[in-house]
Amino acid sequence: QREAACARQALQLREMGRRERLLRADLGHAKKQLESFKSQVLRVCSPAAAAVAGTAVTEQQVIEKVRQISEECRQSHEREKCLQEELSSRLSKEEEVSKNVAVFQKSLRELQ
Repeated sequence: QREAACARQALQLREMGRRERLLRADLGHAKKQLESFKSQVLRVCSPAAAAVAGTAVTEQQVIEKVRQISEECRQSHEREKCLQEELSSRLSKEEEVSKNVAVFQKSLRELQ
């Protein structure tokens, strides 16, 4: 009975060791993916900075660059919205002027 318990424990230890090796391998793979992702983001965000050989890119630099791009995108959307509103306003004014011109032309024809 004692031998069976020892055998079970040995089996459990081997299984735990196997799982630990798998987890370490997964962790290493995840780290490589993260580094690759950071490099890709930086290459897209700032090609000049990514081209500098031997430059280590920190996560904070990548985060700041993404924030900067996000803020620029937000500002562009706000500007687009303002321009759309301005265009809509000008179209409404143009429509009103066209109606007034039509009324004026009709009045001129009636006077002639």
